[in-house]
Amino acid sequence: MEELDGRVAVVTGAASGIGRALAGAFAAEGMRLVLADIEADPLEEAASELRGGGADVFAVTADVSLASDVERIAVAAQDVFGALHVACNNAGVAEGGLSWEIDLEAWHWVLGVNLWGVIHGIRSFVPRIIASGGGHVVNTASMAGLTSNPGMGPYNVSKHAVVTLSETLALELEMTHPEVGVTVLCPGWVRTQIHRSARNRPGATSDGFAGGESGLRSVIEQFIETGLEPGDVAAQVVDAVRTGRFSVLTHPDWQRAVQERTDRLLAGEQPVLRLPGN
Repeated sequence: MEELDGRVAVVTGAASGIGRALAGAFAAEGMRLVLADIEADPLEEAASELRGGGADVFAVTADVSLASDVERIAVAAQDVFGALHVACNNAGVAEGGLSWEIDLEAWHWVLGVNLWGVIHGIRSFVPRIIASGGGHVVNTASMAGLTSNPGMGPYNVSKHAVVTLSETLALELEMTHPEVGVTVLCPGWVRTQIHRSARNRPGATSDGFAGGESGLRSVIEQFIETGLEPGDVAAQVVDAVRTGRFSVLTHPDWQRAVQERTDRLLAGEQPVLRLPGN
């Protein structure tokens, strides 16, 4: 999809982090935008900033774990701009702790946003992209969808699911609607607020890494603080949309961990912890 100027893009989780950077990158390409997020005030701030730079932006407050909310996003794109060409199913949250100790509500919340949000997006956005003559779908997974680090059970499960769902979708579209491409985004550590996403969990009393041990939280915060800038990730995504690249693995130093995990699975060996770059 080489031509982006004048096309219409939807970005979920657009109020901050990677989503906000994606919105800025697409706006710089001349795209018209429908931005969605569960946080109304930060979403409007992001939209206003982009409008101030000349972008054509419509904002929708939405909870992607709800099919009806995601459908509202798709309807907005159709009603406001008359088409949809690029859909970024990007909204994500995280919950930490030992897998047998994490409460069921946390499991439902993480899977609801990270996995069902993508499922809802595929169901609502893909038919409209097809009807608009083609385009591209970007699903945000994670390097946690290609590895299995401890203390991140719900997050790992959701992101592994997004990877295989994206592969499945790409094959289905290649068979039926090759005018629609698919990219799965697998970032490593990026300077976002993912470790504070519990602020949006229903009934949350903290904005921290809910359910996680303090030691685990401090390690994650350190990795995030030294992570990649969201704008660098967004630039890689724009290039992938233009060139039709399927996977975007933002951190080359994680590739060894991915390869070793695959080798161990094929050999029937027990998993081992391999930190990035080691």
